[in-house]
Amino acid sequence: MSVSVPTERSIERPTRSSRSRRWRVKAVLLTVALTSAAAVGVVANPLGASASSGSFYTYSGSTPLSSIAPGTVLKTRTLTYHVVGIPIPLGATQLLYRSTGSLGQPTTNVTTVIQPPFRFGAPKIVSYQSFYDSLNPADEPSVAIAGNVSLGGIIPNIETLLIAPVLLSGYSVEIPDTEGQPADFAAGPEYGMNTLDGLRAAFASPSLGFRPDTKVGMIGYSGGAIATEWASELAPKYAPDVNRHLVGAAMGGVLVDPAHNLHYIDGSSIWAGVMPMAIIGVSRSFNVDLTPYLSDYGVQVYKKLLNASIINALGQYSGLTWTQLAKPQYPTPESVPVYVHLVNQLIMGTGGTPTTPLFIGQGANGTLEGTPVSPTFGPGDGVMVTGDVRALANQYCARGVRVQYDQYDSTSHVTSVPTWLPAALGWLKDRFGTTQAPTNCGQYAAGNSLAPIPE
Repeated sequence: MSVSVPTERSIERPTRSSRSRRWRVKAVLLTVALTSAAAVGVVANPLGASASSGSFYTYSGSTPLSSIAPGTVLKTRTLTYHVVGIPIPLGATQLLYRSTGSLGQPTTNVTTVIQPPFRFGAPKIVSYQSFYDSLNPADEPSVAIAGNVSLGGIIPNIETLLIAPVLLSGYSVEIPDTEGQPADFAAGPEYGMNTLDGLRAAFASPSLGFRPDTKVGMIGYSGGAIATEWASELAPKYAPDVNRHLVGAAMGGVLVDPAHNLHYIDGSSIWAGVMPMAIIGVSRSFNVDLTPYLSDYGVQVYKKLLNASIINALGQYSGLTWTQLAKPQYPTPESVPVYVHLVNQLIMGTGGTPTTPLFIGQGANGTLEGTPVSPTFGPGDGVMVTGDVRALANQYCARGVRVQYDQYDSTSHVTSVPTWLPAALGWLKDRFGTTQAPTNCGQYAAGNSLAPIPE
């Protein structure tokens, strides 16, 4: 449904307080509607229904992808936004575009752009990076938005509740399939390029109406933070055309140094299953076979999780350790040379330096989620290492980036979200104005070393 927006001359501009009250009321109403749709959808659609991506996800043009610039729109479609398979009165535009994989190879990917029901002033974009965390392409946000229902796809549907207030505040929301079409879980640089090229595609699509001066803010938590951070640091060199639009990037629950995280969650009660998922995703992204290093049991777990969502892993591999997954001659991940080479490329801060301000929030009480304090890396939030996140913040401060770092000492990965989300949204909203981004650089402790593993 299209809504015509009156010009400034034809209406009396409402006060900020009256607009805020109206948006809050509409946000509540939309949230109720979305929750109802989700509840009905679970009953009406059996979880695990087959993906309905179809031919839209396939590029069939005669020009080789290698000859097409990243961010070029290859296909466009408009559809009704779905929540757990239930259509709601909200339109969406999906773009198939050219992007880049971890090896520098040309790829295709999909992003979804949702326009606000009403808008005041110039268009503004919030790029929301989902935490869908899956090895199954059927769980991608674009597929869920198009109406497919799967167990892993429940996550993007739930996230609709998070973007509703942004839409009701008059922002366009862009949601890229950050992991790419193969679902390369945990492959940070690829997440970043997919995110940046999705924004390029949005600007290149005439039907969306974005302007040369349209501002962009990025936000993401957990898996979404991987994409948000890597897009921030890669943007100045990989996509300077997008970087000039960026006004800020907000992230929380951040995967800074994956090698540290594997040790941190090793043997944990809830998050240990993420370890084999990351091994699968990274090996898939870089086209490397890591199964020769795995034990018989490790291969069994590998095959079982090959197309799994994080929902299939959380709490289902309690106590799982590297030594159970690997052959005896590989007692630590660092004893596998190809793993070392790959994981060193995934350390945040090694791909460049953001020029946009950052808001970083990080929990530090992972014991709430069954992960003890690491004797080597210190506390985390249950899956992310707090000292690594602090180190990244300090590193960027030293490089001149305006960083606001907030640490939540009493909450874990999941329980930090209610604190992080309103703070991140408030911070990001201010970046679209004229207020300089706040910074607390130099006001928090040093973190862990982020030096690469010797090769």
